[in-house]
Amino acid sequence: MESLLTWLENQLADNSIFTLQTLSHYADGLTTTVQLVFLSLIIGLIAAVPLAIGRGSRHAWIKWPIFAYTYVFRGTPLLIQLYLIYYGVVFVDGIQESWLWVILEDPFIPALIAFTLNTAAYTTEIFRGAIKSTSKGEIEAARAYGMSPGLTMRRIIIPSAFRRALPAYGNEVIFMLHASAIASVVTIMDLTGAARFVYARYYAPFEAFLFVAAIYLCLTFAILYFFRHLEKKLLAHLQPQTG
Repeated sequence: MESLLTWLENQLADNSIFTLQTLSHYADGLTTTVQLVFLSLIIGLIAAVPLAIGRGSRHAWIKWPIFAYTYVFRGTPLLIQLYLIYYGVVFVDGIQESWLWVILEDPFIPALIAFTLNTAAYTTEIFRGAIKSTSKGEIEAARAYGMSPGLTMRRIIIPSAFRRALPAYGNEVIFMLHASAIASVVTIMDLTGAARFVYARYYAPFEAFLFVAAIYLCLTFAILYFFRHLEKKLLAHLQPQTG
C-alpha cells in the first residue's frame, strides 16, 4: 500500500505541483471552509428569524437596537469586522486568564463569530422585507380562522416569508462562501490558505489559485442548483400550469 501511494505521488509530481501532500492541504482547506460557512449560516439563520420579527416591532426599544446592529454590520467591511473581533478580543480585561481564552485563542472561533454576526445582519434584513411583503389577505384569512397573532406568525407569515426570501437568501449563501476567503488572513488554513501554502512552497501562483478558484466555482454551482431545486419545490404553486 505504501509503495502504491509513493508511485501515485511520483506520478502527480512529474506532471504538476499537485502532490498527495498538497492535495491533502486542499482537502483540509475545503473541510475548514465548508465548516466555517455552514456553521455561520446556520447560526446566523437561527438568530435572524427573531431579529427580523423584532425589526418590524412597533416598540422603539426593540426595533432600533436591531436596526443599529444591522446597519453597522451591513455598512462596514467584513474584513474589518474580522480584524476587530480577532485582534480586539485580546484587549478585553481578564479574557486571557479566563476559561473563555481556551476557546477564543483558536482563530476559527473569532472568525465564526464575525461571519455569524455579518450574515445574521444581512439575513435579518432579507427576512424583514419578506415578512413585510406578506399579503394582507393571508393575515386576514388567518384572523378569520381564529388564529392568534403568535400562531399567525408561526404558521402563516414565517413560512410564506421564507419562500419569498429564498432567491435573496441563496445569494447571501454564495456571498458568504466567497467572503470566507478572507479567513486565511487570521491564520486559518481554509481553501485560500491552502493555495497560499502551495504558492509559497512551489512559487506557482497560477496553478495554486486557479485550482482553488475552480473549487469555489464548483461549490457555487452546487449551491445554485440546490436553491433552484428548493425554489421549484416550494414555489411550485406559483408556476404556470401547462396542458
